[in-house]
Amino acid sequence: MVELRNLFLVIIFLLLSFQPVGAQENGWTLRECIDHAWENNLQLQQQKLSVDMAREDLSQSRANRYPTLNANASHSYSFGRTVDPFTNEFATETVQSNNFSMSSGVTLFNGFQVSNIIRQNRLELEAGKKDMEQAYNDVALMVASAYLQVLFNKEMVENAHSQLEIIQQQVERTEKLVEAGTLPRGSLLTIQAQKATEELQLVNAQNQLDLAYLNLQQIMFMPEGEEVVVESPELEIAPGDDLEYTPMQVYRIAVNEQPNVRSAQIRIASAERGVSIAKGARSPSLRMQGSIGTGYSEASLEIFDQTETGINQVFVTDDGVEMLQPVYDFSTRIKPFTDQLDENLSRSVGLFLSIPIFNNFQTRAGISRSKINLENARLQNQIVRENLFQTIQQAHADASAALKRYFASEKNVEALEESFRYTEQRFNVGMVNTVEYNDAKNRLSAAQSELLQSKYEYLFRFKVLEFYMGRPLEL
Repeated sequence: MVELRNLFLVIIFLLLSFQPVGAQENGWTLRECIDHAWENNLQLQQQKLSVDMAREDLSQSRANRYPTLNANASHSYSFGRTVDPFTNEFATETVQSNNFSMSSGVTLFNGFQVSNIIRQNRLELEAGKKDMEQAYNDVALMVASAYLQVLFNKEMVENAHSQLEIIQQQVERTEKLVEAGTLPRGSLLTIQAQKATEELQLVNAQNQLDLAYLNLQQIMFMPEGEEVVVESPELEIAPGDDLEYTPMQVYRIAVNEQPNVRSAQIRIASAERGVSIAKGARSPSLRMQGSIGTGYSEASLEIFDQTETGINQVFVTDDGVEMLQPVYDFSTRIKPFTDQLDENLSRSVGLFLSIPIFNNFQTRAGISRSKINLENARLQNQIVRENLFQTIQQAHADASAALKRYFASEKNVEALEESFRYTEQRFNVGMVNTVEYNDAKNRLSAAQSELLQSKYEYLFRFKVLEFYMGRPLEL
C-alpha cells in the first residue's frame, strides 16, 4: 500500500514538471499571449473587414462627385414588316442593325447630399476604427483574466503538492509509531484518510489548472496539438500598496482613452450628417447629361449604278407640248458600315431640373427617422459613459475589497501557520491526536487558498483599472 502511494506521488510530480511539446522554452508572457490572440482571433478579423467595408463606402461616396460615362452597343435582327430606325421606311425582309452610343451625366446640385454623405462615411470609418480598437482591448482583457487564472491555479497546485508532502511525512512517521506500538492503528487510518483527501485536492487542483490552460488556449486560438505554458512572474503585494486613484479620477482619464467612448461621440456627428442628408432631399436637384450615338442598318441602301432604259410621257401641256421623263434602271447596295456611322451620328446635351413637390411624405419620414437616429446616438453615448463609470466603480470597489481581504488573509495565514507548527510539534510527541492535527492543517490550507484568491482578484482588478487609464497590460 505504501509503495502504491509513493508511486502516485511520483506520477503527480512528473505531471507537474512535464513541459508540453510546442511550448516556449521560457514560458509565454502575458504580452506574448495577447499578441498571439490578436493575430489569430476570428472576431478581430471580422472587425477588420468591417473597417475595410467602411473604407470602400467612403471611396464610393467620393467617386459620386465625378461624372458617369457608359458605352452601349447592340446587334439585332428584325423579321417581318418593321420600320427601319435609320431610314424610317418599312422593311419586310430580315434586317440586321447595330446601335452604338455613349452617355455621360453629372449631378450639379442635390441639396449638398453628396458632400454630406462623404462626411458621414468618413465619420463612420473613423468610428469603425475605434470599434476595432475596442475589440482589441476586449480580447486583451479576456487574455489577461485567463492568464491570471492560470497563475492562480498553478499556485493552488503547488500549495496542494506541499500539503501532500507534509501529510506524507506524517503518514510515514505514524506508521513507524504504530509498528512500535506507541500509537493505536486508528491514528494511522485517520492520517491515511487525510492523505487520501490531500491527494484528491491535488488532483482537483491539477484539473482546474488544466481547464484554465484550456480556456487560455481557446482565447488565444492556439492550433490543435500546441500547448501553452505560461511564465510565472513574481507577483507580490507590498504592505503599503493601496489604490492610488479614486473611481472618478480613473474615469476622467479613461473617458479620453477608451475607444468605445470616442466611437460613440463620432457616431453622434455621423447622425447629425444623416439629418442633413435627409433634409437635402427637399431641395431641387440639377443634373447635366449628354450622349452621342450612331448606328448601322442593312435596310439603308445607296445607288451605285443607273442605266437609261427609255422615255415616258409624264403629261401634255395646254399648248400640246409633251413632257417626257427618262426611265432608269437602278442598281442598289447596302451603304458601307463607316458611311452609315458618319451619317447616323447624333449628339445631345441637356440640363434636367427635378423639383420635389409631393412624394407620399417619404422625405418627411426620412427626416424624422434621421432625427430619431441622432437622439439614439446621443443616448448611446450617455450609456457608454455610464457603463464605463460603473465598470470602473465596480472594479475599484472589488480591488479595494480584495486588497483588504488579502492583508487580513495574510495575517490569518501567518497566525494559522504558527498554530499549525505548534500543533504539529505536539502531534509529534503524542499530545495531539490525528483529528486535531488534521483540523489545524485543513484550516491552514483553507486560509492559504483564501489568500491566493484575494491576491489574484486584486491583481486583476488593479490591472483593469490601469488598463482603463491607458497603461499596457503587463505583469
